[in-house]
Amino acid sequence: MSDLGRVVVLAGGLSHERDVSLRSGRRIADALRAIDVDVEVLDVDGRLLAALTADRPDVVFPALHGSYGEDGAVRDVLELLGIPYVGSRPDASRLTFDKPMAKAALRAAGVRTPDSVTLPQDTFRDLGAGAVLDAIVARLGLPLFVKPARGGSALGASVARTLDELSSAMVGAFAYGDVALVETYLEGTEVAVSVVDTGDGPTALPVVEIVPDTGVYDYTARYTAGMTEFFAPSRLAPEAAQAAVQAALTAHQVLRLRDVSRTDLIVDAEGTPWFLEANVAPGMTETSLLPLAIAAAGLDAGILYRELLHRAAKRG
Repeated sequence: MSDLGRVVVLAGGLSHERDVSLRSGRRIADALRAIDVDVEVLDVDGRLLAALTADRPDVVFPALHGSYGEDGAVRDVLELLGIPYVGSRPDASRLTFDKPMAKAALRAAGVRTPDSVTLPQDTFRDLGAGAVLDAIVARLGLPLFVKPARGGSALGASVARTLDELSSAMVGAFAYGDVALVETYLEGTEVAVSVVDTGDGPTALPVVEIVPDTGVYDYTARYTAGMTEFFAPSRLAPEAAQAAVQAALTAHQVLRLRDVSRTDLIVDAEGTPWFLEANVAPGMTETSLLPLAIAAAGLDAGILYRELLHRAAKRG
């Protein structure tokens, strides 16, 4: 059996991404059990603190997506309890989870990111939706990509190619959060670059190329088997792939991420990567991008997860 002691995977929670988190947690636990790591999966609910204090784990692997999981809140609680965990610290999680703030940080570091505007729902309503939409189109043009400023799994995200579609897209984004991020929609190759650090410094895994059947990598395309074609490694030219890798490593460093992250990018026709967002708790489901990258690198997922747990336990 493993020398890690008691390992707990946190999954579920109360966010809109609960189901995805449960699937991620099960996949992590299964991969660890396959290499004889004793692991328990705990839900994040009103019983969690009692469970953690009654039978204190030696190390925790958070598999929580969305609010609670990626906004730093649960990680703050683990810090309070003095329980070591895999992944980024609370402050880095909060910065990364706030997409406009993360974009600003990467832009300051020289990484390109689509032009955008951030709009709270109150501002959108108080200033008049029609006037605000006209101003957005005048400044950014069409098409546009609209998504909640904080959230994941493409929930509430959509492409707007007309003014009417933009109005509907804003409503969809506000259904999942009080602030919407409206970006210039870029044509290009959608890719994801995962970064892992087991103690020898951040290392990028092979670039994964994403080709959704519908043309938009939305929630359904992400989590329905067969609706998206993946290429791991990507079909990008070597120079473009290396540029995407460098952008992801820069994001990992600038956002002060730790252990594991995933950066989502669009690579344009000239081979330039454009930063979209970064993730401190990448999905681990059967259709998720990090497991595809792990397999493309010729690694065993369970062994990699165990190495990340060892690193976290040593920090603790």
